[in-house]
Amino acid sequence: QVQLVESGGGLVQAGGSLRLSCAASGSIFRVNAWYWHRQAPGKQRELVATITSGGSTNYADSVKGRFTISRDNAKNTVYLQMNSLKPEDTAVYYCAADLRRLGASIDFRFWGQGTQVTVSS
Repeated sequence: QVQLVESGGGLVQAGGSLRLSCAASGSIFRVNAWYWHRQAPGKQRELVATITSGGSTNYADSVKGRFTISRDNAKNTVYLQMNSLKPEDTAVYYCAADLRRLGASIDFRFWGQGTQVTVSS
């Protein structure tokens, strides 16, 4: 079994910062790419940030320069540092990971349960 558990969401004023974490646990051989998505009420889920196994990162235009994705391979954990938050960043944030389970021959994508981020104006 594999689980992804997010933490770090909450309520913050515009201009503030939050740091999200997502830890993978279970029968994991290797985590390849990590992703952060978000979904605001009434909107489609969007990809916010990606980090590959080699450490390459990619960001949505809406968060470039404000958000930073990073990973700790020893802990099977990904982080999303969010600075200069805006009310439009309000959403449920989901982490996802492309990982190889022990004994498996291919990767599967697993998802966390989501954590609410609310930015007040």
